[in-house]
Amino acid sequence: MKRLRACWRLVRVVLHILGGVWTVYTVVPRMSTTQRHARVRAWSLDMLECLAIKLVVRGNPPVHGPMLLVANHTSWVDIAVVHATRHCRFVSKGEVAHWPMVSTLASAADTLYITRESRRDAMRVVHQMAQCLRDGDVLAIFPEGTTGDGSTLLPFHANLLQAAIAAHAPVQPVALQFMDAVTGRISFAPCYIGHDTLWQSLWRTVCADNVVAVVQYGTPELAQGRDRRAWAADLRETIAALRGTGA
Repeated sequence: MKRLRACWRLVRVVLHILGGVWTVYTVVPRMSTTQRHARVRAWSLDMLECLAIKLVVRGNPPVHGPMLLVANHTSWVDIAVVHATRHCRFVSKGEVAHWPMVSTLASAADTLYITRESRRDAMRVVHQMAQCLRDGDVLAIFPEGTTGDGSTLLPFHANLLQAAIAAHAPVQPVALQFMDAVTGRISFAPCYIGHDTLWQSLWRTVCADNVVAVVQYGTPELAQGRDRRAWAADLRETIAALRGTGA
């Protein structure tokens, strides 16, 4: 029965993704910005339902921008989890722009793409982010640069925080955790790390029961004279505290 339940969840996920792509091409072009943002949030909430992941939100997501959300990173599910709480423009690695279907959905959510190996492209994205913040957007980054197993935080890269400093925009720390609702322990099912393939992570996720995605929004803060490296270190400590774990 457990395997059949997992297969049914997987079918729902695939159909939901296909439905999302269809919506992008047929419905989204006629929507206003507000309507698009609402559709992204609704789609993300439905995706979590397809995955049988319960969402718990603590703290207050930003009502409006400018705001740069800074979150830890555990899984490909993280993007849907954050979008389910409120729409934001993620900064994602450039490879995502070439992934079939995923790129369609990501671009429809106004994702910004960065070539992480290129300092020149990083500077371009920082300038683009700063302008977006000046325009009142809500952006989101994962400063770890890759996914961890959820038990500890990886070092935070500071480069993209320069956009918030340049735009004099606030940053809001966001702590993400996947928990087992029965045991209260960390759930490693949605993890996407090391030699995991996307398929392995997806299958492990749909096989798991009682998974809860906990999103803890911290207090927005300004740089207050800190450079990007000092700010990144402080944000890492804040997010570790929000998660209730050591850094």
